[in-house]
Amino acid sequence: MLLDIYSWQVDSIAIVLRYFLLAGLAYLFFYGISRAKFFKIKIQKHYPSKQIIFQEIIYSCLTLLIFCAVSWLIFYFNSKGFTQIYTDVDRYGWLYLIGSVLLMIFLHDAYFYWTHRFLHLPKIFRIVHKIHHHSSNPTPWATFSFHPMEALISAGIIPVIVFLIPSHPYAIFTFLTYMTLVNVMGHLGYETFPTRFRNHSIGKLQNNSTNHNIHHLRSKYNYGLYFTFWDRIMRTYYCDDREQGKIFEIKMNTDDTGATD
Repeated sequence: MLLDIYSWQVDSIAIVLRYFLLAGLAYLFFYGISRAKFFKIKIQKHYPSKQIIFQEIIYSCLTLLIFCAVSWLIFYFNSKGFTQIYTDVDRYGWLYLIGSVLLMIFLHDAYFYWTHRFLHLPKIFRIVHKIHHHSSNPTPWATFSFHPMEALISAGIIPVIVFLIPSHPYAIFTFLTYMTLVNVMGHLGYETFPTRFRNHSIGKLQNNSTNHNIHHLRSKYNYGLYFTFWDRIMRTYYCDDREQGKIFEIKMNTDDTGATD
């Protein structure tokens, strides 16, 4: 079985491959072979410089190293019996395993929103989170373009999960793959959801690339990851969809430093 060879080394390889596969394919498709075809759904009608893209990749690689280090710590604490990781699916059943993935997503959504708000405190933003906001017109490579401290905070959701709830490696892998995919789509720079879906009552609860692109330009809004309800509850949601059925352009608010009080 896969679990028989599951180790820190295997998990680290999965962390790196997952990121470069998802971000790399998205970049290759939307910024390479289909760039002209999908320009009509490009949110900002220009492209970032090669220097910014290179910076995104360098900081992402540093983030991946930190994620791998956190993975090693999780395996260490698990070997000492401190986590709630289990390997026998029958212990809780498949229904719980599937439900635990959903629970991880909702837990992470709350964790992400509030840690993201923390990162926008003026002093924290200037020292830590500003690096991520160098990508005012993000590409998929901006997904994990973090200051090391932000990378640690981002990875902190995993200890929260494995220490609090029974977690099967299959569930953790599924959750992390979904998290990376949503992050890549959020930083895609293209709006792949049709306007009709985004205007639907269900679609309005789902975060999309446009929402997060707005955050990279007007960073006092749209702190959420998967859903919009935390932003709506805390009145930090903003959408500038001014023309029904059309991809809109967003103009940068040059007075927005990115920090919040």
